[in-house]
Amino acid sequence: MKEEEGEKSKIQQDLQILTKRLAHINDSLARKIDTRNEFDKVIQETEAAYLKILESSQTLLTVLKRESVNIQKKRQASS
Repeated sequence: MKEEEGEKSKIQQDLQILTKRLAHINDSLARKIDTRNEFDKVIQETEAAYLKILESSQTLLTVLKRESVNIQKKRQASS
């Protein structure tokens, strides 16, 4: 019986240690998950901004090409 009580005490100590370690790991994971979520949000916002810039640059290129053609036509017409 004394041996079982000693084993029980040892197991309870081990359980306390493991419980503290588990709590520490859970806190660490929660912080890392929050950080990852923030990075994901910044990445999504950056991708959206990049797509807007790309769309704007394509529109600008289209306008420049059209204006270039118009200028060439005006030059040819005045020649």
